[in-house]
Amino acid sequence: MMAVEALRRVVRSHPDYTIAWVAHDGAEAVKKCAADHPDMILMDLIMPVMNGVEATRHIMQDSPCPILVVTATVDGNISLVFEAMGYGALDAVNTPVLGTDGKLTGAQALLRKIEIIGHLITRPAPMSPAPMSAAATLESGAPPMAKGNLPLIVLGASTGGPAALADILSRLPAVVNAAMVITQHIDKEFSADLALWLGTHCQLNVKVATPGCRPETGTVWLAGTNDHLVLTKHGTLEYRVEPAKCFYRPSVDVFFKSVAAHWSPPGVAVLLTGMGRDGGEGLLALRHCGWRTLAQDEATSIVYGMPRAAAELLAAEKILPLNAIADAIMQGIEERKTKPV
Repeated sequence: MMAVEALRRVVRSHPDYTIAWVAHDGAEAVKKCAADHPDMILMDLIMPVMNGVEATRHIMQDSPCPILVVTATVDGNISLVFEAMGYGALDAVNTPVLGTDGKLTGAQALLRKIEIIGHLITRPAPMSPAPMSAAATLESGAPPMAKGNLPLIVLGASTGGPAALADILSRLPAVVNAAMVITQHIDKEFSADLALWLGTHCQLNVKVATPGCRPETGTVWLAGTNDHLVLTKHGTLEYRVEPAKCFYRPSVDVFFKSVAAHWSPPGVAVLLTGMGRDGGEGLLALRHCGWRTLAQDEATSIVYGMPRAAAELLAAEKILPLNAIADAIMQGIEERKTKPV
């Protein structure tokens, strides 16, 4: 198969990478992973016998392993990408294409994804942005926005996040009298499709945030690039490259801290399933500003990394199972409306 050969060439082009085995269907991948556990699996989605979603589910249940979804095409199959991520796949990237002239297209994108995942899984406490982060200090000294703004709901997620977000959004009412912004670790190539996919699970309007847009009722804005989404002192959403060395892109910490600096009155912040510690410090900053802060519990998290960080920092007022978070969000918004801040 051309796709397998393309992957072989890309992996072998890196001096530190070796190929442990190749499986030609999902069932074979499950068996081989159990017998010979690799450092990472590059998982296709469209395979005979058992597709990549089911293979991911079985592997993460029986012999957990970092999985990067590598798919030749997402046309008509985008839901499979997010379903696989819901079972624990860490990220997704388009399969490199091997041309008739022998040249590879897309090799660097795959190598970069492998590097990032390798960094995250070998460093349990990766670098967090400095307090308030470079993104926020660009506008240091700016006063908080005037009271009277809309209530704001902010959510951050990583591994397992798409499915968790879909669950929460599906439980919210069709009309939410609050603005909402989501930061999910996902490559920009998939953010527009994630917005569409989340929209099929709820009655809300989910859209990718564009530079200059504002949090508003009736729209759920989703971070949509490999740069960091921030809230500016002007109340607009923008993207920032800095902190450039932060492997979490877009970073939940960067966004939450910018919200703590520039949004008033306090709203509701939620940190969901994910690998690493991104979001814990940002959630704590919001709690210190009077926000209602929630984190997903261990039992319902695909990876209890980010919520654990929040719990250890005492950043979350409540640690809840996934199916209780939507109600807690609405309760928090109602409290924000009826209580002085």
